[in-house]
Amino acid sequence: MNADTLILLLAGIFGLLVGSFSNVLIWRLPRRESIAFPPSHCPKCDHQLHAIDLVPVFSWLSLGGKCRYCKAPINPRYPIVEAVTGVAYTAIAALYPVGAYGIAPLGLMFLFTILLAGSLIDLAVFELPDELTLVGVALGLLFAFLHKGVGVLPGLPEALNGALMGAGIIVLISLLGSWVMRRFRERQHPEFPIGYQQISLGLLVGAWFGPLAALIAAAAAMLVNMGAKKVVRIPEIITLGGFFLSLLLSSSGLGPNLIALLQNGLAGAGAASLLCGVYWWWANVRNRDSDAADDDTPGDPVAMGFGDVKLMAAIGAFLGWQAVLVALVVSVFAGAIIGLVMLAMKKGNKIPFGPYLAIGAVVALFWGEPIIQWYRGMMGL
Repeated sequence: MNADTLILLLAGIFGLLVGSFSNVLIWRLPRRESIAFPPSHCPKCDHQLHAIDLVPVFSWLSLGGKCRYCKAPINPRYPIVEAVTGVAYTAIAALYPVGAYGIAPLGLMFLFTILLAGSLIDLAVFELPDELTLVGVALGLLFAFLHKGVGVLPGLPEALNGALMGAGIIVLISLLGSWVMRRFRERQHPEFPIGYQQISLGLLVGAWFGPLAALIAAAAAMLVNMGAKKVVRIPEIITLGGFFLSLLLSSSGLGPNLIALLQNGLAGAGAASLLCGVYWWWANVRNRDSDAADDDTPGDPVAMGFGDVKLMAAIGAFLGWQAVLVALVVSVFAGAIIGLVMLAMKKGNKIPFGPYLAIGAVVALFWGEPIIQWYRGMMGL
């Protein structure tokens, strides 16, 4: 057995093991349970599982899909997640060989796990846990720093730009969609001390002064709210309206370059979004620990969940901003096709957007570069 074959074999085995751990994440994260304690146990009879019960895929097959102790059926999702992860890790190791990409394939494997586990959680509870999305952003930036942009993968500056652009694109869709849903009226329930008002501010400030200025503006607005102990309103007619007016002026030659203004605005909104996401995560953990969480807080209609914003930031951190665009286009087409199929089958179409983004990200992971090159050739770029 040569070294390349051995690496592929080890990648597949590693994928099977991580797939088993992914099942733990899928079950425990939505339930706010520790992923480490207690040890794995049957959800029906609560009997602790032993090593012989936890061999990926093979334990399920040998037991006939039933618990060894109470004979309750074991969800076939478990071996499917393990097998899919094993195959995907092997494919990543083949497409991004260690000899050429060093540590980078390990990061891409983690990205696949985030996408798979996040999608299944989102399908089950309509939620993308911060433990996957925000941690994914941090991991994407860490791996970009470690592998320094080897091959087609982004280095740290490109990964940071990808994270900001990814978050910014999705949050702009959400901001505009919710504004339309409110018939261009102001928010009735702005978040305290930071939320979509500060993100809209970051969009406008970032367009003119860059993402760092947007981050400072969003943080300053948050501190003003905290000092006033109430929401100091930032009218969206000024922030969102000002951003679109800026685009109009730029297209007329009266402002900065249109593309640069749009990119800076998206990156500014992304920076404010990640600040907001980190604060909300910290606040949720604090409230959960103090039993002070309030799930009945009223809110304005939203066009897309904020988990999608953070998931796209993680995708951008691992793959770069060009792959973000590939993932977004593919996710829209996948959503349309699956939606039409479900409509034809009269199954309804209540599926969160996270799994579609994951499909787009997987396409970008395996075929993103050929798609980008094809597009450039078609456009003569």
